[in-house]
Amino acid sequence: MFTDTHCHLTDEYCSGNELEHVLARAGNAGVTRMICATADPKDIAPSIKIAEKYNNVFVTTGIHPEYAGTVPDTYLTNDVLSHFKVIGIGEIGLDYHENNNNRDAQIKLFEQQLEIAREHKLPVAIHTRDADEDTAAIARDVCGVMHCFTSSWQLAKVMLDRGFFFSASGILTFKNATDVRETFAKIPTNRIVIETDAPYCAPVPYRGKTCEPFMVTETAKVLAEIKNLQINELASILEQNTLNLYPKIKQQI
Repeated sequence: MFTDTHCHLTDEYCSGNELEHVLARAGNAGVTRMICATADPKDIAPSIKIAEKYNNVFVTTGIHPEYAGTVPDTYLTNDVLSHFKVIGIGEIGLDYHENNNNRDAQIKLFEQQLEIAREHKLPVAIHTRDADEDTAAIARDVCGVMHCFTSSWQLAKVMLDRGFFFSASGILTFKNATDVRETFAKIPTNRIVIETDAPYCAPVPYRGKTCEPFMVTETAKVLAEIKNLQINELASILEQNTLNLYPKIKQQI
C-alpha cells in the first residue's frame, strides 16, 4: 500500500538477523516497498546488496554533506549508477545546522553530485537544513525530491517551480510541527511522497523510539487528514507520485 521512499537499512537497527524482522514488520503494516538511501559512502555497496536480495527494496546512492571533502566519483561509479536497483542519487545536499565551518566543501560535494545526476539522468534526494538560500541557488536543472522536508514555504515554492517532489517524514506528526503541516497543506498532493528516514524521526506515537519503515503509516494518517483524503485514496496518489519521481521502479514492476 505504501512506499517508504527514504530509509537507511544499513544502520545498526538492521544489523544481523534484524533486517528480516524490520522488513517483515513493514510488510505486515502495508509498507510494500522501501527505498534505502545512503549517506556514508561505505554504505553504498551493502545497500545494493540488500536490494539485490529483496525485490521490494531499491536504492538511492549519495554522500551526505557531513562527508564533505569526499570525492564522489570514487563511489558513484558508472557500475553503481547503472545498477538496475539504483534509482536515484541521494541523500545529498547541505547542512549548516550541524557544521557551519565547511560550507565551501559541502557546496563542492553537492555540486559534484548534482552534475553526476545530470550526466546519468537520475533524480536526486536533497537534504537541506538551515541552508535554504544556497540549496535554491545550486539545485538547478535537476529533478528529484526534497527529502524530509521541513524548510520554508518560500523554498517549497521555488522547488515546486522546478518540478520537485516533497517528502513528508514523521516530523509531520510532531506536536510542535505546525509550520510543517501548514506547508504540506499548500503543496499540491501530486507532488508529495512519504518516508520514515529510519532510524531517525520516529512519528507519534513512536516518538523517542528507533524508527522503522512500518511507521510510515502513521505519517500517512496525518497527511491524509491534512489533505482531507481517505487513507486508500492517499495511498493510490502516493504510489503514482513515487513512480513519477523514480521512473526506474516502473521498469521492474
